[in-house]
Amino acid sequence: MTPPPPDPPQPTAGAPAASASRLLRFSRAERWVHRSFALLMGVCLASAALLYLPGLSGLVGQRDIVRLVHVVCGFALPIPLLVGYAASRSFRADVRRLNRFGQVDREWLRPRNEARAALPVGKFNAGQKLNSAFTLGATLVMLATGAMLTFPDPFADNVRTGAVFTHDWLALAVAVVVVGHMYKALADEGARLGMRTGWVDVEWAEREHPGWLAQAEGGGDPGRHQPPAAATDQ
Repeated sequence: MTPPPPDPPQPTAGAPAASASRLLRFSRAERWVHRSFALLMGVCLASAALLYLPGLSGLVGQRDIVRLVHVVCGFALPIPLLVGYAASRSFRADVRRLNRFGQVDREWLRPRNEARAALPVGKFNAGQKLNSAFTLGATLVMLATGAMLTFPDPFADNVRTGAVFTHDWLALAVAVVVVGHMYKALADEGARLGMRTGWVDVEWAEREHPGWLAQAEGGGDPGRHQPPAAATDQ
């Protein structure tokens, strides 16, 4: 796993060209963080299923190797986040956005909110913010309980029992959230395009994240417009 390249120089703030129809959503470093973390999480969940589900455990003969892969990938989970935070200004800016929860987010979460489409949603909606908060918190708890299970000697029996209970049930919750995240992503072609290339259509941004689009057009966001013919994976 190679570290992400440094972010390219940020564009100068200014009004976008009238013909522009693409907007930069994620830098190359941000996409590296997402893909690396997703790969490690996927390996952790797959190896856990092979180790603990009776219907799958018989498929592998070298359980020690599967366990080693699970442990190594588990301890490596925070690395993409830490490298991205240290190396990428755009990633740090997105972390700050994800940590802000305001009135628009509370309105977005209201059940059967017919006015949701008119809300000035920023770069991330409330669902994405809650997903990131849960994923980060779950990663830290899984890392702590996994360390107790990998190095059990310093801990009492009741502590290890609690760690096993927490680790197993939280893994199930993480799996459910990951499946939900993938389901939502598969249903949103614009979001997949943004994570795959870094660029999104302005029409998609106007529909899903109008507050973020307004910021970008006003020069308050590092996103920049670019005509489709010139859009590249930067």
